[in-house]
Amino acid sequence: MKITDIEIHSISIPYVDWIAYSLNHYYGPSRRTIYVAHTDNGLVGLGESGAPEPREIIDQYLGSNPYTWIGDETSLGLGMAMYDLMGQAAGVPVYQLFGQQHRSWVPIGAWTVSTHPERMAEAVTRYAARGYTWMKYHLSPFENVFDQTEAMQKVAPPGFKIHYDFTGGGTDDHMPELLGKLSQYPIAGCFEDPIHEGDIQGSIELRQRIPLPIVRHRAPLEASYEVLMGAGDAYIRGHQKIGAIIRTAGLLAAGNIPFAIQNVGGTITRAMTVHMKAAFPTATLHSHSDAETWSHDVVAESLEPINGLVRVPEKPGLGLTLDREKLAYLKNIVLEP
Repeated sequence: MKITDIEIHSISIPYVDWIAYSLNHYYGPSRRTIYVAHTDNGLVGLGESGAPEPREIIDQYLGSNPYTWIGDETSLGLGMAMYDLMGQAAGVPVYQLFGQQHRSWVPIGAWTVSTHPERMAEAVTRYAARGYTWMKYHLSPFENVFDQTEAMQKVAPPGFKIHYDFTGGGTDDHMPELLGKLSQYPIAGCFEDPIHEGDIQGSIELRQRIPLPIVRHRAPLEASYEVLMGAGDAYIRGHQKIGAIIRTAGLLAAGNIPFAIQNVGGTITRAMTVHMKAAFPTATLHSHSDAETWSHDVVAESLEPINGLVRVPEKPGLGLTLDREKLAYLKNIVLEP
């Protein structure tokens, strides 16, 4: 079995109407790259990334056997396509290529951006109705986090939680007090990177003082020694190559530490994340792919949560089917910045 061709499709994806105003002001229009890999025995594998890989990277995959890319260290997007092909060729779902299955339902969270309190409340209402139980957002100095939290708390169903992402923007002189006050709200769930990632000792001390989990995404030591030092209650690993996330998953499993894989994309990306999390022992923290923020996708399937959990696909490969009509439609959309 050899790779004979890799289609590269650049697409523009509109945001869902109700959240388009906030996301367009925060990010601007979104573009994605879809890879469609073909083999000489007729299999088709799907992958996805942000910007397209350089031609010299893509050429490395052409003519190769997909199994050459087990533990891929070259391209995350093309690695997805290779694993999709490997699973189809073996007749097994992708998670079986990573090890034994630890869970058949995987926790997934929703995403929004910091905006007016009434829009934050709307996001909670809409996502809760779709089956999400976690919502993450980056805090902004232009919005009052307590006004936002109170607005969200008023409309949140029991058990719905907010994942506050400080993006390393906090300072040690005010953070314990701020996190302590936020922790008093029932809707508050966890705090991601509340201080600069280099302050490992500060993160250890926050864990001792704050009742809710401290989640580390930015990790200057690549989630290695700081894990052993106890710097975080949980970890997020984002946009790592497949081989790198396999190694990190092993370390976190040895320490019995929860973690999430955060790779932004559509249903292809969400499917790959779900398969990996099914096989990694401590991948129990809710993940975010932002697939719920876009109005269209290129596959026929939709991996929607039930009570915050997505069912792991059991079909061979990623379990997805390319929809050529949807792909053509998204290729023809032009979104103005």
